Amino acid sequence: MRSAVVIIAYSFPAIAASLFSIPALAEDLPKILEIRAGAFLHDPKSPEKGSIDGNFEFLAPRVPIGLNKIYEILIPRPHIGATLNNANKTSNAYAGLTWNLNLTNSVFIEATFGGSANNGKTGHTVVPGHNAMGCTTSFRESASFGYRISSAFSIMGTIEHMSNAGLCDRNRGLTNGGIRLGYSF
Repeated sequence: MRSAVVIIAYSFPAIAASLFSIPALAEDLPKILEIRAGAFLHDPKSPEKGSIDGNFEFLAPRVPIGLNKIYEILIPRPHIGATLNNANKTSNAYAGLTWNLNLTNSVFIEATFGGSANNGKTGHTVVPGHNAMGCTTSFRESASFGYRISSAFSIMGTIEHMSNAGLCDRNRGLTNGGIRLGYSF
């Protein structure tokens, strides 16, 4: 029984490739993982302005299902990450989906949507110097404009926004922006 499972596990990629017209699975599959890191200005128009955030993100590959290149934008890439503040202001961890659009071989744009959990100030009390986040969970969206330096390295300008969309008592939200480097392997 165990050998049958091993045989099926090793032959599944080849079977899937033939069923969905996926190109040869060696060099044509997307990179396994992309790691991104960067620095953001912490919400420059809020009570928490004046500090820097570190941003770290892991981005999974797009699942190849044999679509024409024009339609690849419809297939999102899952991501997980965190934006950590260096001045004891609001930080967050997040997960969601990323949609990429290649404008040229080197230039790309992307948009994300997902959820986040933050350590910001919640409830009815507004703490001076802090955003009134309303609740610890929120929606998160971001947009990036990037440039591929090589097949492994990219650089991008990113803006991210977290908000509970009015689902909690307060909804100040948080908007950060900055620059990130990506490494694919």
